[in-house]
Amino acid sequence: MSQGVPRQADRRRRPSSPPGATRRGVRVVVRGAKDEPRVLGLAVAVSAVYGAGTAAAGWLLGRTTDEVLVPLFAGEPGVSRVDALLAGLALAGVAVVTAVAVALRRIVAGRVFANLQARYRRRLAHQYLRLPLAWHHRHPAGQLLANASSDVEASFAIFNPLPMALGVVVMAVVAAVAMVAADPVLAVVGLLTIPAMAVANIAYQRAMSPRVVRAQALRGEVSATAHESFDGAVVVKTLGREGAETRRFGGAADRLRAANVDVGRTRGAFDPVVEALPSLASLAVLVVGAVRAASGDVGVGDVFTVVYLLTVLASPVRAFGWVLAELPRSAVGFGRVRTVLDARGRTAWGGRPLPEGGLGLQMRGVALAHARTADEDLDAGEVTTAGRSAARGATEEAAPRAAVPALRGVDLDVPAGSTTALVGPTGSGKSTLAALAVRLLDPDAGVVRLGGVDVRDLAEGSLPAQVALVPQSTFVFDDTVCGNITLGAEVTEERLRDALETAQAAEFVDALPDGLETRVGERGTSLSGGQRQRLALARALVRDPRLLVLDDATSAVDPAVEAQILTALRRPGAPGAPRPTVLLVAYRRATIALADRVAWMERGRVVDEGTHAELLERRPGYRHLVNAYEEAALAGASPPDDDGDGHDYDDDRAPATDRDGARPAGGRR
Repeated sequence: MSQGVPRQADRRRRPSSPPGATRRGVRVVVRGAKDEPRVLGLAVAVSAVYGAGTAAAGWLLGRTTDEVLVPLFAGEPGVSRVDALLAGLALAGVAVVTAVAVALRRIVAGRVFANLQARYRRRLAHQYLRLPLAWHHRHPAGQLLANASSDVEASFAIFNPLPMALGVVVMAVVAAVAMVAADPVLAVVGLLTIPAMAVANIAYQRAMSPRVVRAQALRGEVSATAHESFDGAVVVKTLGREGAETRRFGGAADRLRAANVDVGRTRGAFDPVVEALPSLASLAVLVVGAVRAASGDVGVGDVFTVVYLLTVLASPVRAFGWVLAELPRSAVGFGRVRTVLDARGRTAWGGRPLPEGGLGLQMRGVALAHARTADEDLDAGEVTTAGRSAARGATEEAAPRAAVPALRGVDLDVPAGSTTALVGPTGSGKSTLAALAVRLLDPDAGVVRLGGVDVRDLAEGSLPAQVALVPQSTFVFDDTVCGNITLGAEVTEERLRDALETAQAAEFVDALPDGLETRVGERGTSLSGGQRQRLALARALVRDPRLLVLDDATSAVDPAVEAQILTALRRPGAPGAPRPTVLLVAYRRATIALADRVAWMERGRVVDEGTHAELLERRPGYRHLVNAYEEAALAGASPPDDDGDGHDYDDDRAPATDRDGARPAGGRR
């Protein structure tokens, strides 16, 4: 578990604002406005009503003071209590309209923010599912979670203050007109606060930008670290690494805390200045207004109007500072989101359907190398590779460095309806080959055919309907047993029962408290490893696949139960239905012996094919591996690790490092 020491100097350096962050933030605002034009337009409209109503209230107060209240209290003729009541009603009406506008502005602005979050989280989820598996192996799950949560939130948080800031423009215009109408001299004195506040807001934005950028990037780091630590809880506990992981997470949390404190300290330094400016302007207006009122140049109401308008302008004008400070954060958050949305690697499909009948698998000259990248992640450049990514606001995908060969010129034939076992030492490429068979990956060279058709020419959606993969690492959703098997598909009870019986899962499912409706908990924690594997097998079988790929999918199942499963798979299906073609990664002698043919793999190649007996006779490496596992099973110990070349694709017992000590692609950085 790396402590991330090489990056400490980078993280402690003084933050600097990425060039063009504010400009990119403006582009995020424009993009959000295009995505939600109607709701945002309504928010701006009601905010304009609020701004105009607030400024109008100041003008009305001044007129009421001069024309109603002062004459009424002075006992002058011509002004009655009815006039005071009407003036009060007018003020109340303006106040009600303004209050309704404030409520609507907040509700609608929140709606804009929520709509944009939901829209881009859906887009990210769609992109995550669309991108090939190789892309996911290069990006930690914690970073991807941060993209869909904190980064999306940061991208569009600016839409909370934006309608208010735009409404303040209307308020400022109406207020300026009302001030000038009251008294031009007092208006000039009062409005001097506007450029002063603008200067303060610009300084505030420049000081805050690099700090909020850094804090946002560190949120992604904390999320990634937490996800990895919690997801690897079993490893952490069994190896006694609780203290080390606590320190690792604590370091990330401390860096985020320091960044947030820095943000708060900067905000605390500027807030008093922004708060003081309107008060100082109001004081100046009162002094000048008192002198002018004493000389009879202005009325008391005029002074009151200007002071009131300066007071009500103070808080809303601060929304500009809020918007300016949020622009760089939006740029960074959306930059990380856009890195995912713009990621390349979409699987190209043709338009041909799979042929009817049995489904054979052929590979010719297949080669594949797993690309490794230099420090590839989605963190903001200010935290990781500042020099390269600061100009973009978020790290782009790094150029590939070295590539780890996984398969080299593989030729393989799996006849329709047959069972073929893939056997080989760790790192020989078995799981990579299995992934190619179901097109989780495409080869760098060569061709993979199903039923004689190049898989790249097949129509999109044709493979999941006819081909199923059951990996060794079984994932079980926090759902019922039935939900985990059907995954929302319409399945008859008869077909569901048949799949459970073939997977030898019916007996233990019936013994559960609620049978098929029993919730299995997060990742199936209430089930044993073998039970989870059998559920995953039933999930594949319920779809009647014509090609079934088992990547050591029964490793946690008792050998006797495993034999029953494989025997059931070899039975003829329904009348007229072809028997499924089975490709399985296997280690146990009993499992291998049930296969029609065995493909022996070494160093990314299929070096021999034949029956189990034939390979035992002519392949010493095969004989040694099978006997080693058999002897280890009898002794109750783990078999020796055979020499492989390079790392396998999520292989059966994937090594923590390659032979040269480098981490596999998608591993911890």
